[in-house]
Amino acid sequence: MDLGLAGRIVLVTGASGAIGSAIARAFAAEGALVAAGWHGNEDRARSLADSIVQAGGKGMAVRIDQSDRGAAQAAAHQVEQELGDIAILVANAVSWPTMTPETWDTLTDCFTANVTGTLALIDTVLPGMRGAGWGRVVLISSDVVDQPMPAAVAYPAAKGALETAARVLAVREARHGILTNVVKPGFTLTEKALNAPWLGQQAVDAEAAKTPTGRICTPQDVASVVAYLGSGANAHVNGETLSVAGGRHLTR
Repeated sequence: MDLGLAGRIVLVTGASGAIGSAIARAFAAEGALVAAGWHGNEDRARSLADSIVQAGGKGMAVRIDQSDRGAAQAAAHQVEQELGDIAILVANAVSWPTMTPETWDTLTDCFTANVTGTLALIDTVLPGMRGAGWGRVVLISSDVVDQPMPAAVAYPAAKGALETAARVLAVREARHGILTNVVKPGFTLTEKALNAPWLGQQAVDAEAAKTPTGRICTPQDVASVVAYLGSGANAHVNGETLSVAGGRHLTR
């Protein structure tokens, strides 16, 4: 299937991580021009962009501080200056709060890092999408919105806020040819997750056994869904939240 992504410019935030890099590669494989957004790991983002170029594509790395609205907007403008108007925004970057009993200050910090910068990026790219009469916005949420973690309030609340924002955008922007959707991964096998002290192979096996597909979600599983929703092949999916968890949410 031709996804209609050749020549489209996509900004993927959090592209230095496992899920973000898989998303960036999925778009690049379809001929999109990829801006790999990073905040904590410049080397990985630049290595990703270099690998896209070496494979015959076009990519760049851009630093995005989503805790600073002005910095987030400046990063989007940098991409537009170097590549052109952003046609697809994938908001994948995440900032986790400290996993301790939370205060309202923690909640505020988490919203600033996870919501404020994302909304600033959306506001920055929307004019170009409206002018082109075409755009795709895909926000990455988490299944902790539906299955909250007892130790954390701020992170599920922030992701829930993004899901609400996506529904508003879906109604408001569709008349401009802009479709907005949410992808909600379940527990995903990444290097960071596998190295977490609370996990271990036993926990992975137990989670897989409770999943109807019999396995854990991979970054590539998430990337393939995001690439479709962000593409021209998606002509009428709008305002939806798609779970990528192998049906795990049905067995809780």
